[in-house]
Amino acid sequence: MEQTTLSKHVKDMRKQYNLTQVELSEKSGVGLRFVRELEQGKQTLRLDKVNQILNLFGSEVGAVPISKEDEP
Repeated sequence: MEQTTLSKHVKDMRKQYNLTQVELSEKSGVGLRFVRELEQGKQTLRLDKVNQILNLFGSEVGAVPISKEDEP
């Protein structure tokens, strides 16, 4: 699995808050396996569980406009 922007963000925030994967799992209420898969960049993840983790860091998943470089 390739690390994504989301997986890198979660891993960076976890380290910034000095949390292990186990601690992040416990504090967010998701399973340890889910935390590991998220940080490894698994392509299919439940967004509600992703948001449970991101909420600890004051973030959430949302729609972001895609910038198209070929448009004026």
